[in-house]
This record gives sequence, C-alpha cells and structure tokens, in this order.
Amino acid sequence: MNRSVSLSQQIYETLTSDEYSRVVWFLLAFATVLIFLGIGLRSPWPADEPRFAEVAREMVDSGQWLIPMRGGEPYPDKPPVFMWSIAFFYWLTGSLKAGFLLPNAICGLITAFLVFDLGARIWNVRVGRNAMLLLLLVPQFIVQAKSAQIDMMVACWITIGCYGLLRHFLAGPAWGWYFVAWAFMGLGIITKGVGFLPALMMVPVFYLAWRRKGALAVAPTWTCLLGPVVMLLVAAAWLVPMVLYVDASGSEMFMQYRDNILFKQTAERYAHSWGHIQPWYYFIANVIPSLWFPLPLMLLAGLGRLREAWRTEPGVFLMLGWIVLVVFFFSMSPGKRGVYILPALPMFALSLAVMYTGYPLARWFRPLIGGIQALLGVVLITVGVLAWCNLPKLVEKAADYTKDLGQLHEAGSVLIVAGLIWLMSLFFLRKQHALLRLLVAMSLTWALLSTWGYSVLEPFRTPRNILANVESTVAGEPDAELGLIEFKEQFILFSKMDVTQFGYFNPPQVQERTAWQWMNAAEHRYVLVSSREKLDCFRIQNGQPMGVAHSETWILLSRDAMTPTCPAPNPDKRKIFTTPNPGRWLD
Repeated sequence: MNRSVSLSQQIYETLTSDEYSRVVWFLLAFATVLIFLGIGLRSPWPADEPRFAEVAREMVDSGQWLIPMRGGEPYPDKPPVFMWSIAFFYWLTGSLKAGFLLPNAICGLITAFLVFDLGARIWNVRVGRNAMLLLLLVPQFIVQAKSAQIDMMVACWITIGCYGLLRHFLAGPAWGWYFVAWAFMGLGIITKGVGFLPALMMVPVFYLAWRRKGALAVAPTWTCLLGPVVMLLVAAAWLVPMVLYVDASGSEMFMQYRDNILFKQTAERYAHSWGHIQPWYYFIANVIPSLWFPLPLMLLAGLGRLREAWRTEPGVFLMLGWIVLVVFFFSMSPGKRGVYILPALPMFALSLAVMYTGYPLARWFRPLIGGIQALLGVVLITVGVLAWCNLPKLVEKAADYTKDLGQLHEAGSVLIVAGLIWLMSLFFLRKQHALLRLLVAMSLTWALLSTWGYSVLEPFRTPRNILANVESTVAGEPDAELGLIEFKEQFILFSKMDVTQFGYFNPPQVQERTAWQWMNAAEHRYVLVSSREKLDCFRIQNGQPMGVAHSETWILLSRDAMTPTCPAPNPDKRKIFTTPNPGRWLD
C-alpha cells in the first residue's frame, strides 16, 4: 500500500511540476502507451483501412510509388503521402499488421507533443500539460490516432502549420518556424487537399495587426508572402513528377487519374460533393458535442472567462478565430464527415487550457460529468449482461457477422468490464477533479479495447472467414482464380488466391458482363458476389454460400452458375485487373 501511495504521490508531483522536461517525458510516456498499445494485434478494418493498406501493399510489391494503385487500377481519391507512409513501415517491418497503424500513431504522438510544447513555451508548463491531457481525453483524437484513416496525418501536418505560425506571431520573430508551417501545408495538400487550412489563421493575424497594435510579437511583413511560395514548392515535389510521368506514359488510365486527382477530388468535390450529404449545422450540432466530448461542456462551463480571454489573450483570439473559420469552411460544403474537422481539435484543446488553467469552472460541471460517467458505466454493463442473456435483437445483430453465440458472450464480457472501469474509477477517485476521473476511465477503457477488444472484434471486422471457405472449396485446383464484382478492398487484401477485378468505376452491369467473359475464357475461374447483387449473366441460386461477413452473405459462382449467353460489354469499358496472391502478407 505504501509503495502504491508513493507511486501516486510521484505521479502527482510530476504532473504538478513546473519543470518542462520532467512533465513532458511523463506525458509522452503516457501518450505513447495509450496510442501505441494494440499495434500488431489486429488487421485493417473497414471502411477505409483496407483500402489504404492494399494501396500501400501494392506500392511495395509492384514498385509503383508515384501513382497509388488499388487492385491494379489507379486510386484517384487521395494523394499518395499517407499510403507512402504505410508502405514505408510495411517495407521496414515486413509486417502489414504493424506497419499500417504506425504512421497515425506517430502523427498522434507528434500532435499531442506540439500542443504541450506550444502551451508551455508561449504560456507556461501547466497550460501545456492541461492542453495535452485534454487532447488525449477526446474520443475522436484517440480513435483516429489508433486507426489508419488519412485524417490523423493531415491533422498532424495542419497542427505543425498552426504551431509554426503561432510561434512566429506570438513568440517571434521565428522565421524558420514560419516557413516550416507553410512547408507542412504543402505536405498536407499532397496528403489530403485541405492541408492549406493553417493559412486561414492569417485572417485573425491581419485583424490583430490592424485593430490591436502591439498584440502580436511580430507584425505581418512583405516577407510573409514567401510562405505560400514554399507551400506550392513542397506540393509540386509530387505533383510535377506525377504530371510529367503521366504525360510521358501516354496511358489513358493514368491521364484519367491525373484529371481526377487534380480537379474532381478538389474543388468539384468541395462544391458539389456526391457523398455524405449533411445540413450546414452538422458539425456544430452533431459532431462537436459528441466526438469532442467533454470539451464543449468545458467551454460552456466558463463562458465568462471565454469573453475575457477573447479580448485580452491574442493567442486565444487567433486559435478560436481560426477554428471558427475551419468549421465554417467545411460547413459550406454539402459533403460532411465527422473526421473532417479533426484538424481543429488540437487548437481547441490548447485554447481551453489557456483560458481555464487556474480558473474555476461552473458548479454544475463536476456533477454533470460524474452523472454522464455513471450513466455510461451502467449502460455498458446492461448491454453486456443482455448479450450474455442472448437478447434476440443482439443475437440478430451479431448474426450479420457470426452464428457463434460464444463470440457474442465474449463481446458482452468486454462491455461489462468496461462498465465496471467507469463505475469503479468514479467511486475510487470521487474526490479528484471530474476530468481526471474521466481521463482514468477513458485510458483504461482504451487499454481494454486495444487488447481484449481487438481479439474479440477481429473475426467480425475482416472477411478472412469467407476467403478461407473459398480457398477450401477450390483446394483441389492449384491454378484457381477468383473474380470480384463491385469489389471491396478487404476482399483483395485478405485473399491468398489471385484476384481479378473488372474496373472499380465501371457500372455493376459492365463488371458482370466482363466477369462472364473472363470466366468463360478459361477453366478454374470463380466469381465471389454478395447475395444482394441482382445479376443477369449468373444464376446466384446455383452458387455456393461461403458465409457471412460485413452484414452480407457471400456466394461463390462457378461455371455452373453462368447463363448460356451474356451481352458483351462496350470495348471501351471492358477492364480486367489481376492481383497475384495479395494475401501472402498473412503468412
């Protein structure tokens, strides 16, 4: 007990210290465990992870790093930097399971450190400490740092951009950091087009320089105009070689990729989005209150201090002004996803730390956070118990992934333990600050989910069971090939057979007709489709069920399922791409 008390006392003394190095090393160790725990314990999970992992795997295996390829076909939705990073760690470690999660984990750790360092340098160590802990408390940040979606990396580059601008204008002159900021905006553009967002901070910078003389350490000068030049030069480091390569290749496929990535995926996607359509208030009403919990409640609990800081703290004015512009920018586009505004979160956490460190929050804040924590603990335990009791609705939901009730019961056990963590931390730390209790509960829950939770979810989140059944069915045919209509990347990534697809952007009817011709041209060819597909050239009832994955039943079609004839696809649309043994990384 004495040793436990001593350890707790040491942690308390470290966290309350004003010594930069003592605090930062403790926080980095804590963040590293929180973010990196679980790497190597799971595979890429839908929706986005298998796509980026497959593109990275094809980069390493094919040697084509300039243009991202998916199933042998160019992938035009995103620039290549994020896929490069996964490919690098896959090449370095030889393990796709480890490599695909490392880039975002590193970016998450860098982002958390920059928030601490900026707070400590411009204000004080306690502000930096609080800012980093607030960031690590937010569910959206940890989810993205522990996943392989592109948004965590672009959020890191954008945070570096904001860091450089704030270092220069609030604690400068620091021209080196100013130009580093613009360089990372360029890197952000070739990671995901919105990497330029830190440039919006120049709007409140110019306002302060105009209306509040002396508020900034350094006023904008003509030299600042060189920043956008640096940004464009960094972005051109990939864009120019890509365009030259495409022009030299003479490939129509590569030219379509160039036009798509330069035009359709940028201004056209922003102005006329074709997916994830949401109302203008979606981020304000849906995303920020839930995914940034509990920071919005904290903001409301100190509105008086907010008004004061807005007038007297230039840093708060710059950061909050920039956040408003970022949210406005994304709100004006019809297409919206919660992860789009992730880049604004680090500056929001730092703003709150600047405003509220040393200032009391409203009296209602502590009991409200405690009530939410207790309620969530009770809900988790209740759902876990109902899973053990085979509640029909839960059994029906689990049937989309597995018929094994034992897996449902194990998932219930994970939920029960998570609920106990939330209730016990509330009880044993009842005298501590509400946010500290919440941080302990969140951290232990992430540790639980990153270990036991991964082992429970892994069979649900990959199609390996389907592909193993396919491989077993055709085991007597060593030259068997598998075709996919309306393929999903995970079915290529997890297949140990050669996989053929028929043009990702082709309409389903064109893919089906091309698949019929492909199967008719040689023996030992099969097509895997969802039972929901409406096919004209195949009789699904003649196929063999391979099982359930991703809420769908999958059917293996052989030559016996082919109709006698099938209309030929338009020659201009006929595309066949074969990926040899993509799943060998599983061995």
